[in-house]
Amino acid sequence: MLRGILTIGGWTMGSRVLGFLRDMLMAALVGAGPLGDAFVVANRLPNMFRSLFGEGAFNAAFVPEFSAILTARGADSARRFAEQTFGVMTFWLVALTLLAELLMPQIMGLLLIGAAHDTAHMTLVVDLARITFPYMPLICLTALLSGVLNGLDKFAAAAAAPVVYNLTSMAFMVGLTGLVPTTGHALAWGVSASGVFQLALVMWATWQAGMALHLVKPQLSPEIRTLLKRMAPGLLAAGVTQLNLSLDVVIAGFLPAGTQSALYYANRLNQLPLGIIGVAVGTAMLPSLSRQVASGMLEESRTTLNRALEYALVLTLPAALALGAVPLPIMSVLFERGAFDHHAAVVSSQTLMAYALGLPAFVLIKVLVPGLFARGDTTTPMRWGLASVALNIGLNILFMHPFQHRGPALAASCAAWFNVAALAVVLYRRGYFVPDAGLLHRVPRMALASAAMVAALIGLQMVAYDGAHGIFRYLGLAAMVAGGGLAYGLAGEIFGAFRLRELAGRLRRRRAA
Repeated sequence: MLRGILTIGGWTMGSRVLGFLRDMLMAALVGAGPLGDAFVVANRLPNMFRSLFGEGAFNAAFVPEFSAILTARGADSARRFAEQTFGVMTFWLVALTLLAELLMPQIMGLLLIGAAHDTAHMTLVVDLARITFPYMPLICLTALLSGVLNGLDKFAAAAAAPVVYNLTSMAFMVGLTGLVPTTGHALAWGVSASGVFQLALVMWATWQAGMALHLVKPQLSPEIRTLLKRMAPGLLAAGVTQLNLSLDVVIAGFLPAGTQSALYYANRLNQLPLGIIGVAVGTAMLPSLSRQVASGMLEESRTTLNRALEYALVLTLPAALALGAVPLPIMSVLFERGAFDHHAAVVSSQTLMAYALGLPAFVLIKVLVPGLFARGDTTTPMRWGLASVALNIGLNILFMHPFQHRGPALAASCAAWFNVAALAVVLYRRGYFVPDAGLLHRVPRMALASAAMVAALIGLQMVAYDGAHGIFRYLGLAAMVAGGGLAYGLAGEIFGAFRLRELAGRLRRRRAA
């Protein structure tokens, strides 16, 4: 599992670095005004489906069933099941895309009910959304092939696909601007084009793995019916975080111009540890956990969940505290240039603080939900997920006016912590999760090491960043990042939160195996 986590996390790190370059370019060329808001909303819809299918319901339902068929009946049966799934998904995704293209004005009218009076803005949003939405079927089919690769314990190509997304987006933003009405249109075309390239990449990888799929006539076989039954509640259960974040779009429509962009840029930073840690741990953990559950290895499955929580928290806790402690230097250095002014950096940094409060919860959801999915239970996470969505809606309404742009992020964070608490209690009561001595020993020490890191960050900010100008701001932030990381590593060793030598030994053993 650790090798899979590092493979996914490594590629995700590369993707996030490119993603920051993309966002820096986007901030400079598009800014945090009406055009930026329009693209953010237009891009939210297909990316919500990407998260639901790629990181949520589909992966959670497909991988355990594919792994079980592969183990019990062999590669040919597993391939037939994957081809049947490919045929059914292609049919429904294409039909849904055509319907969405026809009804896009109505869909965007519901999402942006607070801005429906601004006809010019709504027209721009609809135009951009119609360009980006074909990305949805392409990336969902990419998720299917990624699920096949994950079921074979091959994670690299699927994890590398987002790199293609960022490279394509930047190329289109630079190369197509001036040939289309706005830079937002260039970005939108880049999104859909990247879907084609990502699908091609994972198709090649499945062929290399000896599991090439052919498009077959859609057929509701018993295996497909089982898959759909598991997916239905899982669409809500695993996608709760995305549903909550998407509700932010609706609420932000009632707030001042630039709020959508502030939420976007803040959430992009929040997504860095979520993608590198949460998604990597959850994705790598599910195949192993599914095989352990299928073999009746209860104690081993508990150990897998404990170690997954430990791997997730060792980086999530310091990341959350760092983003919450020094958000303005981060947002300013990364994005404050061109059309993205200092006011936009301040607003985005305040929103980032609110997201940082919930970052550990966003990650823990990705780790806890597979504990139920591996046992074929998608209904229980769905119920608690719906409860957290309801809580998010209520808190959004409550926080909207007193907290303004911070309200949606704060509501999402509170709802995520509620969801984590509910999932942990359910897993504990059923005996699927029992915190072991290693987890109980290390988590408090991780918190102490993180506190030491925060003290180092604040001190370095006063010495190396405050009052700096030009390139010295970049050097100051680099010093903060390096010093904070060093402080966390040393404090972690001193307090016993982790042993770097022990971790290196585990990696060597995994590679030797």
